[in-house]
Amino acid sequence: METVFTPFQSLGGGVLIGLAAVLLMLSLGRIMGATGILAGILAPASSSDFTWRVVLLTGMVAGPVVVLLVTGALPEVSVPVSTPALIIGGLLVGVGVTFGAGCTSGHGVCGMARLSKRSIVATLTFMLTTGITVFVIRHVIGG
Repeated sequence: METVFTPFQSLGGGVLIGLAAVLLMLSLGRIMGATGILAGILAPASSSDFTWRVVLLTGMVAGPVVVLLVTGALPEVSVPVSTPALIIGGLLVGVGVTFGAGCTSGHGVCGMARLSKRSIVATLTFMLTTGITVFVIRHVIGG
C-alpha cells in the first residue's frame, strides 16, 4: 500500500479544522471534539445544544459535496480493508474514545491548544501508538 502525502491539501484541511475549532470556541464557548459533539446529539442538553451540533456535523458530512461542486468530481476514497475489519476498528475507536475521555480532534486540536495536560498525554499516546502500528503492519507483518 502506498501512502501519498499531499502537503497543500493537508495544510488546507488543517487550517479549516483549526479555524472551525476557533470559531466554535469564540461563538459558543464549546470545544470541537467530534465524538463529544456526536454524543451530544444522542443525548442533547437542550434544543439549542442539539441544533449547533447537527449544523456542525452536517457541515462535516457535506464536505464531499463541496468538493463535487468545486471540482466536478467526488473525492476518490479507497478503503483497503474488509468490512469486518472496519467494524472491529470502529469498535476499538469507540473503546479508546471512552477510556481516553475524548477523540483525536478534541485532544489533538483543541486540548493541545488549551495546553491541557490530559490532552497532551493523550495526543502523545495516540501518536506513538499510531507510529508503532504503522511500523508493525508495514515492516513486521508486511501489509
